Amino acid sequence: MSKLKTFCQGGIHPNKHKITTDTPIVFAGLPEVVTIPVKQHIGSPAKILVKPGDKVKVGTLLADADGIVSSDVHSSVSGEVIKVEAIEGEFGYLEDMITIKVEGDEFESSIDTSTDINREIPFSAEEIVAKIREAGIVGMGGAGYPTPIKTSIPEDKKVDTLIINGIECEPFLTADDRLMVEKAEQIIIGAKIINKALGIQNAIIAVDENKPQAIDILNKITKTYVGVNVEVCATKYPQGGEKQLITAITGREVPSGRLPADAGCLVQNVGTVFAIYEAIMKNKPLYERIVTVSGDTCPHPANFLVRIGTPASFLIEKVGGITPETTQIIFGGPMMGTSAFNINAPITKLTSGILMLSDQLAAKRPETDCIRCGKCVEVCPIGLQPHLIGRLMQNHQIEALKDCHVLDCIECGCCSYICPAHIPLLDYCKLSKMELKKKK
Repeated sequence: MSKLKTFCQGGIHPNKHKITTDTPIVFAGLPEVVTIPVKQHIGSPAKILVKPGDKVKVGTLLADADGIVSSDVHSSVSGEVIKVEAIEGEFGYLEDMITIKVEGDEFESSIDTSTDINREIPFSAEEIVAKIREAGIVGMGGAGYPTPIKTSIPEDKKVDTLIINGIECEPFLTADDRLMVEKAEQIIIGAKIINKALGIQNAIIAVDENKPQAIDILNKITKTYVGVNVEVCATKYPQGGEKQLITAITGREVPSGRLPADAGCLVQNVGTVFAIYEAIMKNKPLYERIVTVSGDTCPHPANFLVRIGTPASFLIEKVGGITPETTQIIFGGPMMGTSAFNINAPITKLTSGILMLSDQLAAKRPETDCIRCGKCVEVCPIGLQPHLIGRLMQNHQIEALKDCHVLDCIECGCCSYICPAHIPLLDYCKLSKMELKKKK
């Protein structure tokens, strides 16, 4: 057997905790009210088009992209707009939100809600990019970068390889795994759609070795699709990082401060690719996504199909509620996710999971002095010196941080995970990046 592909530098092997691997995706249902953020992406907030009293359907355009780096926002439910205001969002910041009282479940007539799989791609490259833009699709692996920009390659760049990211290396999360198991052919067709938009014939679906069912299904179906293949990667965190995955699959490296296109690659998360299939073949905007609700204190872990704007608390109640043993709730995964500021915060296009954790797994450990062990340097997949970055940030030596290449940090959290002194090195890296960007 050939050696499984992976990146070479750094990385860790945390306990996977994939307890929902065999749990099928189920529709979460409709809450009484949804609160939809106007900004669910990197860039400018979209321009709000509705006002209180307006009636909307599933798929109605609520906010129009404002500029190139922005994204449309659509209604995930049918009903009446009752509020348009700035309220507390997922991370505790004030955000413009559109609140809709749910009335029935009526869809815009242009949306194909059938379960039929459409295999012929009748659109040109330009039409594909336009439809992706109209559907409000953003990167669903966590970055939230507007997808139309990624699929519009500048003339001075040449992309020859599309990598579909099915690694999902964060512990507990299985949303992408289940999506590949249950919607494999649609993902493969989505890859063909992106291939057509890029004008290439080379798409590689990268899957972690700990997803045998998804691997078997994808391998079987890709045999009937020219230009789409499956590559199995070794289990190592953060294998799903864009730069790490490019190196693992192609052997190429993305230069410091540059983009994947500079290495001839485009990387898209499987959730994004599925959303592209639905946008192109079903005329369906991005108004729902798969969310894993799990954790060591979660009574009934599940994978839900969730309408955007659904309160996180609605899903928590679906799995049995918050238990007395729960000391931390995280949006996303335990490595790169964010501790919940408000459990009533809405599910967004970027919410991959909700985790309920006990003291044993929650990141609440007393900090001690650095012992200069160098473990943070060993595990950093970028080759940074997190201990030095942390010390400089503690001493507010912002100018000195420029030479540490902290802006290349992918915020994977390997350094904090491995630190025997429990120093929040990831937090210092994030703060350093913020300070340098402010000065710039």
